[in-house]
Order: sequence, then C-alpha cells, then structure tokens
Amino acid sequence: MNAPTLTALVVCHNEERQLAECLAPLAFADELVVVLDRCTDGSAEIARRFNAKLVEGAWPLEGERRNSGIAACTSDWIVEVDCDERMPPELAQEIRRTISAASPGYFLIPFDNYVGDRLVRYGWGAAWGVSAAPRLFSRGAKRWGNQRIHPKVDLQGPKRTLTVPMRHYVDRDISDMLRRLDRYTTARAADLRETGQAGTFPANVRRIFSRFWKCYVARKGYREGQYGFLIALMAGLYPILSYLKANNEK
Repeated sequence: MNAPTLTALVVCHNEERQLAECLAPLAFADELVVVLDRCTDGSAEIARRFNAKLVEGAWPLEGERRNSGIAACTSDWIVEVDCDERMPPELAQEIRRTISAASPGYFLIPFDNYVGDRLVRYGWGAAWGVSAAPRLFSRGAKRWGNQRIHPKVDLQGPKRTLTVPMRHYVDRDISDMLRRLDRYTTARAADLRETGQAGTFPANVRRIFSRFWKCYVARKGYREGQYGFLIALMAGLYPILSYLKANNEK
C-alpha cells in the first residue's frame, strides 16, 4: 500500500519579504501549491524557485481564494500554512507520522504566537488570534466560507489534535498590531454591511468589556504583562470599530 501523499498550501498577497522563509521548511511535502492573489511584487518568482504549482488570480473574499488553492491540491492530505508562519522540523515529522495511519478528517495544529521575537502564549482569542486551527485535513474535509475576514469553515470527519506547534509571527511590533486592527475591522465592516448584522451600538460597547475580560482574565492574558493587555484591548476594540466603520464608511 502506497503512503498517503501531502500537499502544502500557501496563500499570499505581495509577500516577497517573507515568502522564501515560509516555503523553505515545506520541502518535506510531496506537492507545494502557492496561491498568488493580485501579487505585483516578486512573490511569483520566489514560488517558482521552490517548484511550486502557482494559482494566480484576484479574489475579493478570503474564503474564495483559499478554496481555489484547495481545489488545486492533488494529494491525499493538505496542510495550510500562512506566509507569517514557519513549519518546525518536529511538526513536519509529526504530520508525516500522523497521516501514514490516519482515517480521513482533520487535525488542529497548535500555534506558538510571536509579537516580534517574543513568544506570547496567553490571551489570544475573541477574534484576535487563535491558539489552534484545523490546518491539516484530508481532501474534501474542509471548505472555507465566503466572509472577508475570519471566514467560517465547514469541516467533515473526526476532530483530532497534533502536539507540535506551528510558529506564527503575528505582528512585528505594536504599530504592526494597530495596522492589523485597522485592516481587520475594515474587512469586517464590509461583511457587516452586506449581511445587515452589525448589531446595536450599546451591544458592541458591551463587547469591549466582555472580550477584554475573556482575553485578559479567562485566557490569562495578564500573565503576558503589557502584551497581554494590548491583545485584550485589540480584541475588545475589534467589534466596536467594525460596527462604527460599517455605519459610517463606504
């Protein structure tokens, strides 16, 4: 019986600064697929150096471009890696061992989240970073939704979890974190305008405090000092800024 095959899938938009560093550790996969969404920099040339299969186009929704990448994968299993993530050798080995005997379905991969060079373990959540995500899955077991930001996913089969974390370089510094908040809330506002589900001003004000509490206290962000406070603050501001943009910007 032949061993199950594996595709590494990377989706990017003008990521020449960090794309090579992302792709290099993925050589363990049988196939490499890189989706180039409206890239105008050197991302395509970098991907070709790694013998990647390129999928080029323009997709207004995150889910659409990710689903286009999944459709281009030909292996039995797929592992999704974002450009700001790095695959440790230990995780690559665990993935190979796991799919050699696994039934179809999906696996959560845990994350080690970094701000700059600092590992920040606690406080992520409430639409502001995750501690694990379903990134390893068999063909047909995962499909992304149509939202612009944080698309929902349809998952098939049993949920299981790997043990070795992916390294995720979330933000370079505090300024980068603020820029990400601006991008995320702009995209979320567009989704809210389309669906008419922005909610009310008082409800979104209350979410400032409930989400801050969830990240800073329930998820132990206080253990990270000032970074834990910042993460909780960003999580609290995310819904109210999205609401305000949805109602006051075009």
